[in-house]
Amino acid sequence: MYLGIEIGGTKLQLGLGDGDGDLHALWRDTVVLADGADGIRRQITLAIPELLASAKRNRNELRGVGIGFGGPVDDATCTVIKSHQIAGWDGFPLADWIADLIGLPAVLGNDADVAGLAEALFGAGKGLSPIFYITIGSGIGGGLIINDEIYRGWGRGAAEFGHLQIKTFWLRDSKTLIDDRPKTLEELASGWGIAKTAQQSVLSEKPIRSLLYPMVQGGRKLTAKDVVNAVRQGDAFAESVLRTAIAILADGVCQVIALLSPRRIVIGGGVALTGEELLFKPLRLFVAERVFKPFADCYDIVPAALGEEVVVHGALALARKRLP
Repeated sequence: MYLGIEIGGTKLQLGLGDGDGDLHALWRDTVVLADGADGIRRQITLAIPELLASAKRNRNELRGVGIGFGGPVDDATCTVIKSHQIAGWDGFPLADWIADLIGLPAVLGNDADVAGLAEALFGAGKGLSPIFYITIGSGIGGGLIINDEIYRGWGRGAAEFGHLQIKTFWLRDSKTLIDDRPKTLEELASGWGIAKTAQQSVLSEKPIRSLLYPMVQGGRKLTAKDVVNAVRQGDAFAESVLRTAIAILADGVCQVIALLSPRRIVIGGGVALTGEELLFKPLRLFVAERVFKPFADCYDIVPAALGEEVVVHGALALARKRLP
C-alpha cells in the first residue's frame, strides 16, 4: 500500500491505495494561501495519522509515498523548482521532507504529469498512446504520456501547456479584436484568467444588459463560475467571454497536435466541469477549423474520467512504478 499526496494551489488531498486505480481512503482539505508552504506541511503532518485511522490501516503497511505537486519540479534533486501560487515552496526538498516525516521513500512529480499518468493507466486514455493531458482549473497544466510513461524532457518538466505564448484576441459582435502583446494560455483561459478577463471587460465595456454588470458594482470580483452561470442563463456578453477563452484554448490545442500528434487529448480540472455543450463541443469545432490538416483524423478530445481524485491516483501509480 502507498500514500499519495496532491498539493495544489487551492486543494490538498491524501489517499491510500495500491496504485491500481482504486482508493482505500481519501482525506481532503483546502489550503490557506496566507499560511504558505509551512501551513500545508502542517496540514500534511496532521492528516497522515487521521487518514490511516479512518481507513483502519497501520503505518507499517505503507511501502512509500508518491507526490503530485502543483508546479515544476526537478527530477534529479526531487525538489520543487517553483510554485506560481503559494509562497515558500521554491527550492524545497519535498520528497526528502516527506521521506523523513514518515520514514519511507518518496517520489515527486508535477501534478498535471501524474494526473495524465492516471488517466492513461485507468481513465479516459486507457489503452491509447500518446496521451496529452490538460488540466484547466485555477491554472493550466499539461502532461505527455507515452506508452504509460510520463515524458519529462531533460528532467525539469515538459508539456507545460499553460505557458504557451498566445497572441490574444476577443470575439465581440462577430468581430475579432487583436492584442499585439502575447500572453500565456494560463493568463487567458484558466479559471482565474477567465474571471480576470470578464472583470476587465465588464468594467471597460459596461454591458448593462449582462448579468455580470451588476455583480461588479461595489467592487465585487467575478469568478469563472459567475461567467459560466451567466452563460447558462443566456447572457450573450458572458458567452462572448467564455467563447473567447475556448477559442484561445483551441489555438494551444492545435499547437500540441501539430507538434506531438497525440492519439487522445484528455481534459480535466474544475473548468472542464463546464461540460459538453459549453466547453467540449465548441472547443472541438474551433480545433477542427484550425488543426494541421494532415493530422485532422488522428486525434480526439475527451473529458477526464477520474474526477477530483485524479492527481492522487497518479501519485499512487507513480509510487508503484518508481518504488520497490
